Amino acid sequence: MFLQWSLLTIISLIAIFLFVKMFYFKSITQKEQRSNEMMKLTLQEAEILIRKYQVQLQRALGNVDILTEELNKLRNEIKTLKARNSKHRIESDRLHTKIKDLEGRIDALL
Repeated sequence: MFLQWSLLTIISLIAIFLFVKMFYFKSITQKEQRSNEMMKLTLQEAEILIRKYQVQLQRALGNVDILTEELNKLRNEIKTLKARNSKHRIESDRLHTKIKDLEGRIDALL
């Protein structure tokens, strides 16, 4: 009889121990699952932000390319205008010397 009670008590204690252990591990598993879900959401948000910033970066780089092209066009126009200005200056100097020569001839004729 004592052996049966001892065996029943040991089995009951083992059952209670395993039951408590099962709930403990179940709660730990649920916490891990919640943590994993939060991590997944955080990663998804990070991916969305990364994509957003990639798009902004691509737009900015595109704008930089457009500005670089415009700058190069303006540089070429400046070079052209400088060349024209120097030609006009040379022509103006030539015409001034011609005018002075003509003024000298007119003075000589008078």
